[in-house]
Amino acid sequence: MPFSLDQVVPWGRSWDEYLRMFAIDDRDLQRKILGCADGPAAFQAEANKRGVSVISCDPLYAFSAAEIESRIDACFETVLQQTERNQDGFIWNDAIPNVAQLGHTRREAMQTFLADFPAGKQEGRYIAAELPDLPFPADAFDLALCSHFLFLYDSLGVDFHVRSARSLLAVAQEVRIFPLLQLDRQRSPFVDVVTAAVQADGHHAEVIEVDYEFQKGASQMLRLTRAG
Repeated sequence: MPFSLDQVVPWGRSWDEYLRMFAIDDRDLQRKILGCADGPAAFQAEANKRGVSVISCDPLYAFSAAEIESRIDACFETVLQQTERNQDGFIWNDAIPNVAQLGHTRREAMQTFLADFPAGKQEGRYIAAELPDLPFPADAFDLALCSHFLFLYDSLGVDFHVRSARSLLAVAQEVRIFPLLQLDRQRSPFVDVVTAAVQADGHHAEVIEVDYEFQKGASQMLRLTRAG
């Protein structure tokens, strides 16, 4: 079934959130990075400004900036209304003290993406591709990041998650996935399945606490490291 823009709720996170979600340090920023399922996040645009080597992939990138912006506008208020109704599921702080500021922060990140997207797509920094079948050669990257996609949707199933983890490890030496919770804030049962599958392949897997928690309980990432 072809990917449709109507299927996706575009919701982009900031550069700072990426650094914290994935515990990215200065050494990581010297590496070749793949952002998988980045959507309209600001990470790629900000990385490019800083001279950091990042390729972002998402099926969303098959569409034009105008089409993506239209979809963002169509979904934006609905997402904020849902957040308003479920405020107790989030940790509000000085950076994002309320739903209004959340909207501002997300909109700013997505505008940064939209401003960069046409040039970035032409330069090959944004690739229309999706898990579990990535179009990159083996060892193309040092580090792959996957934000708010794997583990979030139980409807994707066990096989999809295992194949996706193996695909990411095929193209990158190290993989970091955040968060480990489903939309209902319960820990995904696929975390243990993916961990077991990766370890059975001879690779390393560990859950790491990170310095980021907006959705309550979402403060851990899964770090996979290829053997050898």
